[in-house]
Amino acid sequence: MRSLLSAFLALILAPQVASSASSTPNIVIIFMDDMGYADVSCFGAQGYKTPHIDQLAAEGRKFTNFHVAQAVCSASRTALLTGCYPNRVGIHGALGPSAKHGISSGEMTLAELVKQKDYATAAVGKWHLGSLPQFLPTQHGFDQYYGIPYSNDMWPFHPQAKKGAYPNLPMIENGQVVDDDVTPEDQTHLTTDYTTKGVQFIEKNKDKPFFLYLAHSMVHVPLFVSDKYKGKSGKGLFGDVMMEVDWSVGQIVDTLKKNGLEDNTWVIFTSDNGPWLSYGDNAGSAGPLREGKGTCWEGGTRVSGIMKWPGKIPAGTTTDTMMMTIDLLPTIAHVIEARLPEHKIDGLNCWPIVAGEPDAKNPHDFYAFYYEQNQLQAISSGDGRWKLQLPHSYRSLPADAPKATGGKPVGYKQVKIAQPELYDLYGDLSESKNLAAQNPAEVARLQKHAETIRAELGDSLMKMPKGSGTREAGK
Repeated sequence: MRSLLSAFLALILAPQVASSASSTPNIVIIFMDDMGYADVSCFGAQGYKTPHIDQLAAEGRKFTNFHVAQAVCSASRTALLTGCYPNRVGIHGALGPSAKHGISSGEMTLAELVKQKDYATAAVGKWHLGSLPQFLPTQHGFDQYYGIPYSNDMWPFHPQAKKGAYPNLPMIENGQVVDDDVTPEDQTHLTTDYTTKGVQFIEKNKDKPFFLYLAHSMVHVPLFVSDKYKGKSGKGLFGDVMMEVDWSVGQIVDTLKKNGLEDNTWVIFTSDNGPWLSYGDNAGSAGPLREGKGTCWEGGTRVSGIMKWPGKIPAGTTTDTMMMTIDLLPTIAHVIEARLPEHKIDGLNCWPIVAGEPDAKNPHDFYAFYYEQNQLQAISSGDGRWKLQLPHSYRSLPADAPKATGGKPVGYKQVKIAQPELYDLYGDLSESKNLAAQNPAEVARLQKHAETIRAELGDSLMKMPKGSGTREAGK
């Protein structure tokens, strides 16, 4: 009898995990724009503080080897929302206001995935997956949308653009233009307005499961900040903007706490790519990582990742096990027991890594890094140790380039990699020591993976514009 009682007590007192539960946690994804790996305090920011984001990390889990699929706006967002490499679904680069294509209605977005479990869904902020009506969030599983359809620099006030290059920047709410001319003054309110919309959505849907996708326009240039944080950081405009974004995170988390939702909400905080380094003091920092946005070096694709879900994700922990944004959709599908799309996706369920299960390993054999118009530029082992930079050209700031100030960028130079270069990221996070000559077997193994992904997705560098597994974008 005593042994039965002990077993019963052990069962009811055991920690509950979501890996097999039919749970429907609220999901909040806060997606930054052009925020570098080292732009929050808990990842190494210098000179200003981000206490609310740091608190999120202290109460959750830091992911120090978290990557985006491509280091550019539209492609990165595609990967996050579909679980696919963006070139698989026909999205490349950053879609401009004149683009006639966008994410296809045949793809399943995260919003459509959670709709299987009757979630309320909202997208707030920058969309950038097609600005024509049929491509907006409300056509892709989101009940409501408030934000701008593409990057905040694609507007007539862009100082480096040719006159007439861009139309007026619109603000859209639920498919309707509510302001057809977003001005510089309006942009000072963007972070506050997005935050208000996010808070309102949470409070409206507190009695049912919800998914909030809050995609900030900051810290993409041009930088704007409200009066409440202007000049407050002591580190210039960039520091002020980061402090305001940190305030926004605090407002979202406080709203969850106030409404008794904190324990059943999975919060994910990350960025779409690394810093736009050519903007100097208006750009963030990749810390020890090489290069930044627009490259397949670590500074372009490795971003700070934080996740919190009390009782499910271990608090105060850090993992350096590799993950990519393509893995979020299948991981969320696993947790809420939703059906994955019937078509091929590239992400895999990484819940054991998220939940901090002992000896959790990444399920991928490799990750591919594409850029430009379907160029396979790098390939890494799934464990995140080895990375092979394939022959390609990339942009880099000259060593003697003056530091950009005041929102005016300096020019990049093009650097060419002529032969494959191999880096051991466990011991060389800065990708400074090419070990290809010393490790020919590892080079050959990763090159074999490269051939596998080229056959499926193509590689324009090898004059393979399409692979067998690509799908068309919506047109």
